[in-house]
Amino acid sequence: MSSKNKEVLLGPLSKNNPVIVQMLGICSALAVTSKLEPSIVMGISVTAVVAFANVIISLLRNTIPNRIRIIVQLVVVAALVTIVSEVLKAFAYDVNKQLSVFVGLIITNCILMGRLEAFALGNGPWESFLDGIGNGLGYGLILVIVGFFRELLGSGTLLGFQVIPQAFYDFGYVNNGLMILPPMALIVIAVIIWVHRSKNKELQEN
Repeated sequence: MSSKNKEVLLGPLSKNNPVIVQMLGICSALAVTSKLEPSIVMGISVTAVVAFANVIISLLRNTIPNRIRIIVQLVVVAALVTIVSEVLKAFAYDVNKQLSVFVGLIITNCILMGRLEAFALGNGPWESFLDGIGNGLGYGLILVIVGFFRELLGSGTLLGFQVIPQAFYDFGYVNNGLMILPPMALIVIAVIIWVHRSKNKELQEN
């Protein structure tokens, strides 16, 4: 893999992360991260949609009239989201119920339209696929981190399994119910942004 393609794939995982650097896709991060499992599923779903949408738009980039490109992009994304939704209903029905309308709202995720406009329309299918995978994984990584801490501290479980020993509760430990409320997702993301920018001086504003 060339250094350019490696940067396209790995850049969004850290220094160009769509959530904590570009500030995209935060709304869904607030809504689906109270538990780890739906966070993982949403991350995988968005990764699949953005990767294949990038490829399709890249293949069509020289044939789409400029004045209707947004409409074409929305149709492609909507079709892929519908497929993902049906797959989840068939193979992960309980998680699909937890995600509720937020699977359908992948269509409105800023990351998707941003990558289609900024990358897929100007690059080949393979590079666009790598860009989609990288940005999807970067988005999913943040969701998993947020979901991990919110479920662990808010419910004492991970993926539904008890993690904090019962002995802790016997000694008076109480789960932090605030962690499972949507505002805490924003606070956890803010902490991640602070840590990330503390370690990457080039991202700090003067």
